[in-house]
Amino acid sequence: MTEPADHPLVAAVKPLVDAMGAELLGPDEAQPDDVVLAWEGEDVIAVRLPQLSESLDHILAAMERRHGMPLAELDRRTKQSVVRTLEARGAFSVRHGVETVAGALGVSRFTVYNYLNRENAAKGE
Repeated sequence: MTEPADHPLVAAVKPLVDAMGAELLGPDEAQPDDVVLAWEGEDVIAVRLPQLSESLDHILAAMERRHGMPLAELDRRTKQSVVRTLEARGAFSVRHGVETVAGALGVSRFTVYNYLNRENAAKGE
């Protein structure tokens, strides 16, 4: 990144950028799909958003950090909670999302679908 890392805008957006798995760049490095952020009318930083599949991997890694262990080691109830959270965040709209989540949880795709169906049935859908 070519811009100063101590700029107030960079400090403000860095936690969000990190949580999304995005990348900070200098505004001169921005490509058409990047988001350029300005401060008082001057371009300060560009944000390169991750591909959806990378976002899912990033979300899964963050969930492992939050739980303090690999997701596959969680109990069934906690795995169901993880699936609910991932569904709310759109994880299953990503191509191979169910397979990726199943692998991270150490369960079959069928089990992930059961968790999803159980949740939707409880909501009355």
